Amino acid sequence: MGKLTKNQKLALSKIEAGKVYTLAEAAEKVKEITFTKFDSSFDIDVRLGVDPRKADQMVRGVVSLPHGTGKQVRVLVLCNPDAEAAAKEAGADYVGLDEYIQKIKDGWTDVDVIITQPSVMGKLGPLGRILGPRGLMPNPKSGTVTQDVAKAVKEVKQGKIDFKVDKTGIVHASIGKASFAPEAMVDNAREFVQTLIKLKPATAKGTYIKSIYVSSTMSPGLKVDPKSVVE
Repeated sequence: MGKLTKNQKLALSKIEAGKVYTLAEAAEKVKEITFTKFDSSFDIDVRLGVDPRKADQMVRGVVSLPHGTGKQVRVLVLCNPDAEAAAKEAGADYVGLDEYIQKIKDGWTDVDVIITQPSVMGKLGPLGRILGPRGLMPNPKSGTVTQDVAKAVKEVKQGKIDFKVDKTGIVHASIGKASFAPEAMVDNAREFVQTLIKLKPATAKGTYIKSIYVSSTMSPGLKVDPKSVVE
């Protein structure tokens, strides 16, 4: 392990070894141990009691964060001409079809979310090897393949995020910024965890929410008592 920086040492000195925090305490503490010069993300990691290798235990979904993500989300809408005006009016950053498909083929992926219509998905098939690894491939389950592209754009811009459990059974997500008020951080975390609980697979046995950690970009993680999140 490399040498700790001065700020890393300072952050660790403010954390009580082995302490399990309430969500409210953790939100306050994250702000206290964040020393980046930029506005860090507020991140959450939830270990679930599922086996992601089983198709019926793959937890995936979307959540609308009450206070948004705090970041500007660049949205590309790939749609037919009749939907372009509505997509632009809803706040999409880029709107079109064939010209953007060609740009992506040429290596352009400078967006955060791509929204499209079901009738257009056939054209996106060849882009799978480019978009898939970057998490940009539109998917009906995440609401990014829809007839109502304008509504989808508004939701994404207002703080809707999608997530899925990784192969180790953990769900990672950025659910705000370290600059948020602690109350806003708590609200977003609570909404995220409640959404996970609603998605609990019927075949999952034993404890479902095994552990919760919160952190900011480059800060140590803080263990959170799950009971303080779902109360």
